[in-house]
Amino acid sequence: MATRSTPTERQKRLGAELRKMRVAAEVTTEHAAGLLGIERTRLSNMESGIRPFSAERVRTLVDSYGCTDEAYVEALVDMAGSAARGWWDQYRGTLPQRLLDVAELEWYSVALRTMQTVHVPGLLQLSGYARAVFDSALPPLPKAEVELRVAQRVQRQRVLEREKPVDYIAYVHELALRMQFGGRRTTREQLQHLCEMSERDNVDVRVLPVEAGAFPGAGHAVLYAHGAVAQLDTVQLDSAHGGEFTHAEAQLTKYRAHLDWWHAKSLDSQASRDFMQEIARQL
Repeated sequence: MATRSTPTERQKRLGAELRKMRVAAEVTTEHAAGLLGIERTRLSNMESGIRPFSAERVRTLVDSYGCTDEAYVEALVDMAGSAARGWWDQYRGTLPQRLLDVAELEWYSVALRTMQTVHVPGLLQLSGYARAVFDSALPPLPKAEVELRVAQRVQRQRVLEREKPVDYIAYVHELALRMQFGGRRTTREQLQHLCEMSERDNVDVRVLPVEAGAFPGAGHAVLYAHGAVAQLDTVQLDSAHGGEFTHAEAQLTKYRAHLDWWHAKSLDSQASRDFMQEIARQL
């Protein structure tokens, strides 16, 4: 199988999970490579995501590592078998890899939760609002790249509308709702769109009013993606230098606690819609 110059986060995650399982089973790289009939360096490349795993090889390794969690094993096998190109691959080479990794992460998740303090959630942004967000970048992005990013962001929303849509909960701070990206009219239309989307069975938008006071975290956007099994959950964090992905258990535990706090302190679904509609009327 061919090597990859830039493996995706999903490909790297599969390799990381199999490496973790191998280390826990106290199996050496040499022994595991021998089970597959390959060189040790090739297995190392597979565990780093540079080379792909086949579903058959995943089963061979997890069996030798003594893993008895069938749901976990099947999830890993599915990861190995999901090598088909996704819709996001049309942007490969024209947009940063991190943007494609976020789209891939969302697509293969069974549920998504996000916390937003500055922007409305990307999966709920209208094109005019998204364009205003990208136009505010420094250094400025070329117009052509802005339009590519807007198109890709809008296409990401397919995950909410496909035959089996993902369950999505968005916690949004009041300040993010009042930020006028694109001006009053664009912001008003965006707020109305949030209210409409929140009426869907699979979408829940909850507002944290400023009266709630201080909140946990550094204020950056957080995406918590629930995998097919809990062991495959992932957190994606926005930062000034790009998106960061983590699946360390300590980090997952921390951000689950953050999300639980936001859920407890935010307005419920209907009260949040009423709140957003009131802000829209004020514009």
